[in-house]
Amino acid sequence: MTVLLTVVIFLPVLVAGVLLAARPPDRAAGWTWVTASAVELALIGWMWWRYDPGPGSTGVVDGIAYEVDLRWIPTVDAGYHIGVDGLSLPLLALTGVLFLACAIWSLREKNEPRTFAALFLFLQTACLGTFAALDLILFFVFFDLTIVGMYFIIAGWGHGNARRSALKFFIYTFVGSLALLVGFIGLFLGGEDRTFDMVALAENPPLADSPVAGGLVLLAIGLGLAVKTPLFPFHTWLPDAHTDAPAPGSAILAGVLLKLGTYGFVRIAMPILPEAWQRWAMVVVVLGVVSVLWGAFVALAQRDLKRMIAYTSVNHMGYVLLALGAAGLVGQADEEARTVATVGAVYQMVSHGLLTGALFLLSGVLWDRGRTYAFDRWGGLAGPAPVFAAAFAVAAFGSLGLPGLSGFVAEFQIFAGSLPGAPVATVLAITGILVSAGLFLLAIQRLLTGPLVVPTAAGADSDDGGVDPERGSAGHAREAATATLERTPTGTVTRMRDMRGPELAAVVPLLVLSVVLGLLPRALLDVIEPAATAVAQLVAR
Repeated sequence: MTVLLTVVIFLPVLVAGVLLAARPPDRAAGWTWVTASAVELALIGWMWWRYDPGPGSTGVVDGIAYEVDLRWIPTVDAGYHIGVDGLSLPLLALTGVLFLACAIWSLREKNEPRTFAALFLFLQTACLGTFAALDLILFFVFFDLTIVGMYFIIAGWGHGNARRSALKFFIYTFVGSLALLVGFIGLFLGGEDRTFDMVALAENPPLADSPVAGGLVLLAIGLGLAVKTPLFPFHTWLPDAHTDAPAPGSAILAGVLLKLGTYGFVRIAMPILPEAWQRWAMVVVVLGVVSVLWGAFVALAQRDLKRMIAYTSVNHMGYVLLALGAAGLVGQADEEARTVATVGAVYQMVSHGLLTGALFLLSGVLWDRGRTYAFDRWGGLAGPAPVFAAAFAVAAFGSLGLPGLSGFVAEFQIFAGSLPGAPVATVLAITGILVSAGLFLLAIQRLLTGPLVVPTAAGADSDDGGVDPERGSAGHAREAATATLERTPTGTVTRMRDMRGPELAAVVPLLVLSVVLGLLPRALLDVIEPAATAVAQLVAR
């Protein structure tokens, strides 16, 4: 069974190579992608079913399953070391679910579908490899490959200023990854055994007796991960990248790639640099709270649906950092609070991936119908598009933390675990819930209620983003924007085509999973808790 995880990681990129080499018809390429993603998810499901961390497992050290450890660069003790535990397995499953949803959604893709599918499959391998890596150099390689894959997806299939946004995304995140590499080298040089192996470093933390050096290494690692997460003030690449990316690209960017940053904090920074994490935990808490409030208030001010959703990601990732920082502040005697905060952070990663992935795909419905995300171009959609309205409402309520959905379970644990260690910061962060509720309710009001408002043919090529200079003329944009709208002979819009086919098959399972995790959280908590407990213990040692 040790080869299973390797198959899971590299199967997508192998299928991508076959697609590029064999060049099947467009429709066959799309279904090949769907099939490969379905097989991937089935294999991850099998891993989940067979996963057993064992009694007394610490998660980080001896709770690892499906482990493979082969020497790769022996001169620096870097290896092909992979495995999963309760921190990484839920994120592998999230990756499988979201990539399958995007594959189904993209069955309608007409612009170079083979290359489009191959890039997503390549990106899936990079994401899975990052979550499974137990060696810092291997983590860095996969981490950097995700930047390359997403750059080409945004630049090649985005709209508006896609190439500029893709370049901005690449520069920001690549510079962040260089800082991450500097931090990894610092861990290597600061350890007694001179290794890049995460398990060995967690067992014998480097720089424990060097507060200044440990703080500088944590700063480098934290900077690289903060850009990827992204945290305030390193978030400025995010709105442009999301707004100009195609809907599946935005779903993966928010649902999976942002989690690489928060996962790096809980997998690397906390267990390997516990003294430095405790020392600088209040700074992490402050950055988390500022991201929560900044993301919420700026999202509230947006007039564009996709930019609003993008800023809510800053808000939700701030909650994760609040919890992880508070876990470093909680006293030695309150181990339960540290564990609850860490569990809540991981649960929030999964919940946010499902709900925000669904929201970005739903924003793609509006782009497909009207070639704009502007709130003032849409209204009254609950009448002509009730399925879209219901799906958007569920995703919005889940994102604002309504009980019965996964967002509530995640945020409740974050607040309960953070309050003992950072009471003032937690109370401030709770106000972010109120702002989030306001902005999502306002979005529902703007889009779904009132008289029917949809973009006209004349408005489809306005400066709100109707013309896609990378992919077509103004005339083509008008034709595409109006093809799904029904009009009277005088030109009045009477209805808009509702979600159907691949759109429904992609979005509905994400929302169903959010409901299941909201009502039956034990299924996920049982996997996360042993590893989260181990991290909480390692931070407090």
